[in-house]
Amino acid sequence: MGDSCTVDELDLISIPAGTVWKGYLNLVSDGLGNKIALPIIVARGRSPGPIVGLTAAVHGNEINGLKVIHQVFKKLDLNNLYGIVVGLPVVNVPGYLLRQREFNDRFDLNKKMPGAPNGNMSDIYCSRIIEKIIRQVNYLVDLHTASFGRINSYYARADLSNPIIKQLALLQNSQIILNNTGPSGTLRRAAIDLNIPSITIELRDPHVIQKEVVEESVTGIINILKELKMQPGEIVSAVKPAVICSRSYWLYTDEGGLLDVLPNLTEIVKKGDLIARVRSIFGEVIKEYFAPEEGIVIGKSTDPVNQTGSRIIHLGLVEQQVRS
Repeated sequence: MGDSCTVDELDLISIPAGTVWKGYLNLVSDGLGNKIALPIIVARGRSPGPIVGLTAAVHGNEINGLKVIHQVFKKLDLNNLYGIVVGLPVVNVPGYLLRQREFNDRFDLNKKMPGAPNGNMSDIYCSRIIEKIIRQVNYLVDLHTASFGRINSYYARADLSNPIIKQLALLQNSQIILNNTGPSGTLRRAAIDLNIPSITIELRDPHVIQKEVVEESVTGIINILKELKMQPGEIVSAVKPAVICSRSYWLYTDEGGLLDVLPNLTEIVKKGDLIARVRSIFGEVIKEYFAPEEGIVIGKSTDPVNQTGSRIIHLGLVEQQVRS
């Protein structure tokens, strides 16, 4: 594999030790017969060690993770790297080019993993990502953000019953960790089903690059490499411990109109607290919404144009609170 080339197979061992390879992996073809290729960055250390995969933009409008991967590779101490780091800055190439969340057949790739070799367009695309790349890694960090019309805190999704996965999540120094095994169809779940410890990191807002959360996530990923003895140096500890949530759910409107969501991200709301108002087009309050129980605001809607059934807040139930 030469530098900055296009390949049909990703052969990590053929990359010279102590180098970084940047190139494209052919996955599928478009309607003109042209290849749709996945951009990939691979850093191979001078000594053997684990293979860590970093994926971003499984949803085409989730850009912060792309910048995180760029910055991680800039910070690698290549001469003292044990093992291999594989970065996929844009998994959903057609969605990224269309500036949309879904693949170009309008399916959500993070509901289609691990795909199918003989399925529809997104099935085959997902299947080839799993078979050509993901199967080769030993650990996976999948980077996401909120979607259009919503914002997220900086939080991790992880199966905390698995001690290895729990440690990966704690090393991120995120604001919140949500205990979540990963729904069927997600890239994280597909990797875990292959016995690859995996976490999902939610990096705030869609289709922007936010320097602060990018820097925090880069620190968290470098922490993982240090924990796995792939890089030298001391692990950077969190200034404030993450809030652990045992589960979470979204609250939805049952009236349409102009939506105003009141709590801030990471705010603790008590049972009965006012969390949102819906107004008519004439400014009159149609309905108010109240917290059904105490929890922390993981994410929230920012879109005021609210049809009946729109999201209000993503409410996390804090672990200690649930146990009490």
